[in-house]
Amino acid sequence: MTHKSLSPSIALEAAQAALADCQRRGYQAAVAIVDRSGVVQVVLRDRYAGPHTPATASGKAWTAATFRSSTSSLVAISQPGMMQAGIRNLPGAVILGGGLVVESGGSLVGAIGVSGAPGGDADEACAKAGIDAVQGKLDF
Repeated sequence: MTHKSLSPSIALEAAQAALADCQRRGYQAAVAIVDRSGVVQVVLRDRYAGPHTPATASGKAWTAATFRSSTSSLVAISQPGMMQAGIRNLPGAVILGGGLVVESGGSLVGAIGVSGAPGGDADEACAKAGIDAVQGKLDF
């Protein structure tokens, strides 16, 4: 069995692009990149981002990678009373918007998580900017 993996240099470039996008928007945030198994490759934290943001960003990235889904889609399917509500109680799962999978040629190679923007949708926008910055290098 073979699989694609996310190189450290591309992971760092994606994290830097996501952080730069957050900065342009006026957000103090942290960004984490994990590999396809959810193992952290890169964590960046802006100077004034809250002390909780690196762990939250890492948790969002881990959640996106291990569930192979954006964390915002997991928010939608795991509301109280829904069949998937229990995933919110799994150790390490961070069910908040801001985590996206990173794919290359249709294969999962990692995930990105952002924390610190004013809401999951803003975190996700920064994460998407990070992926967009390296997408051409991912499609190898």
